[in-house]
Amino acid sequence: MATAKIVAIGPSEIELVCRLYNEVFNPRVDTDFFRRRFRGRHNVTTMVAMLDDRHVGFIIGFELRPATFFSWVCGVLPDFRRAGISTQLMQAQHAWALDHKYSTIRFECNNQHRPMLHVAITEGYDLVGIRWDTESANNVVIFEKGLH
Repeated sequence: MATAKIVAIGPSEIELVCRLYNEVFNPRVDTDFFRRRFRGRHNVTTMVAMLDDRHVGFIIGFELRPATFFSWVCGVLPDFRRAGISTQLMQAQHAWALDHKYSTIRFECNNQHRPMLHVAITEGYDLVGIRWDTESANNVVIFEKGLH
């Protein structure tokens, strides 16, 4: 397991987040994709994982409702997967949310992303629902975890 340095970054570093996102996910997006998603959101929080001064992953979340923080997207570069980076990003986000008085954290995951489903269960999330995503034509699994 690699030990990453997890760093919170601000909205001025949206290009870094966009670059990392495009190295992890398809289709590619531009910075406006993030600006639109963040518009009107409270407590948007972005963290990056670094190994040897290289950005290798990220996690983004925001307030869903007053007591619930929503972990919107987490990604790790392909060459650095299966090294515990996503777990470290999640744990850092959990600590941030707890420090900011959130009692619950929620995230959604496409059913076919088996590694992320495994991380959710390992990290103590409960499966609280399933919904059909018309955009991806897949089931999305909804997870929640109490922050104590």
